[in-house]
Amino acid sequence: MNTHLTTALRLATAEVPVMPLSADKRPVANCPACTNLVCGGRPNMKTPGPCTCPAPCHGWAATTTNPATLTGPAWASAWRNAGALAYHPGGAGLTVVDLDHVDAITWARRELPATRIVPTTRGEHWIYRGVMLSTNGVRPGVDVKSAMAYARWLGPGTGTMTALPDRVRTLVVKKPSPARPVTVPVPAGVGECRHLTPAYLERGIAMAEQRIHEATSGVHATVYRTFLAVLSAHGRCGCLTDSHAARLFSAAQTKGESPRHCTDAWSNARTALGM
Repeated sequence: MNTHLTTALRLATAEVPVMPLSADKRPVANCPACTNLVCGGRPNMKTPGPCTCPAPCHGWAATTTNPATLTGPAWASAWRNAGALAYHPGGAGLTVVDLDHVDAITWARRELPATRIVPTTRGEHWIYRGVMLSTNGVRPGVDVKSAMAYARWLGPGTGTMTALPDRVRTLVVKKPSPARPVTVPVPAGVGECRHLTPAYLERGIAMAEQRIHEATSGVHATVYRTFLAVLSAHGRCGCLTDSHAARLFSAAQTKGESPRHCTDAWSNARTALGM
């Protein structure tokens, strides 16, 4: 049996979702409909496209702990030609801080609590217990890989794994830009603020955040409808600022929305309102 597949089955038994990577370390589509991004997936197969397959079939979403899937015909050739093995840290309840060079490692040793360390080709993976949003480039040479991302399996590493620290979580929190009015056209005859007190706007933003946080399904649609409601109520008088938008984007991202999806939903809502 292929050594990568043997390792994959062992990890799957430990509830670590895995998948094969090609010889050039890219995810492998496990169905013909998605080969060569025919389904519309993003480059390098990192994000599944809107395919009609019965289950996610490539990118991080294809990782699985099901032995029948791992040994099934869809991935037979992938395992024969596999150049590496990948796993979904978030699916295993983990976060990987990917340190790409010596300077990044030096920073981690100074700023982060010790945990399990796995050597990589150019640096190290620091692995913590806990799940968070994945974000690349949180600082020079540092990526965070957890939910909705995959990482190469390079062995169990050494050291005692510790809980995900707040210092890592704060790496992906963007500082809000200076507050200024969102630039939207003001229709003729509409320009005077109807928010009698700042509390009116604050209550509206807080309710929008709560609506997003409470979404249990259809998150993308909920985010769009919420953005639409906020812009409709508060977007034309100049009171809505980048700080308010950042709060809404942050709420959406805690539910799994990517920054790109947040931007698209915001733009689509503005277009729908003629802004």
